[in-house]
Amino acid sequence: MSKDELLKELENAIVAGHLNADDEGFDGTMEGTPGTLELLEKALAEGIEPQEIMETFGRSMERVGKLFEAGDYFLPDMLASAECVGEAMAIIEPKLQRGSISDKGKFLIATVKGDLHDIGKNIVATMLKGAGYQVKDLGIDVPAEDILKAIKEFKPDFVGLSALLTTTMMEMEQVIKLMREEGFTDIKVFIGGAPTSKEFAEKIGADEYCHDVMEALNKLEKMRNAS
Repeated sequence: MSKDELLKELENAIVAGHLNADDEGFDGTMEGTPGTLELLEKALAEGIEPQEIMETFGRSMERVGKLFEAGDYFLPDMLASAECVGEAMAIIEPKLQRGSISDKGKFLIATVKGDLHDIGKNIVATMLKGAGYQVKDLGIDVPAEDILKAIKEFKPDFVGLSALLTTTMMEMEQVIKLMREEGFTDIKVFIGGAPTSKEFAEKIGADEYCHDVMEALNKLEKMRNAS
């Protein structure tokens, strides 16, 4: 199998949500065939550069995003593919040279204080990693002060804030307020979650509102290309 064929097989495994040989994949027929993790190990063993493998992750999740937008994939399908990339990233990240995946920038992401929902945030974080961003995920229920501390330490180019409850979405405003008070005016802030909107983003001073993961990626790419 050539390098291109192997990377294409890896790409297809991710798109199919086929994690490993014990996994059936979306259609229930893939058990016993090499999955994402086996193909990743084979690619590394054959000397394929980690950065080139990362580019395969990006192509895979781009295809998944398009399938989701077209209505051919649903949330569980996207989650399965995101899990494949997430576990593959855990293997490949230590093998990457320092700075090799940060050329697109650093992205800090968190679900704000009081909110315990993380599915949407996790998908965004995984797809950003697959697209070549250096991502720091602070998790759920993160106070504004902790987000500000992480900004000082991680020095991100972008910050993503998530909330799924009307009772917690106002915490986003507190995060942005603290950021501006500390002089972090150049960091672009993205917000998302069911109760948020473009109008709410404008009200609290966020740079972008994103309805879903693909809108987040598209707006992020446009912002980078314009800079």
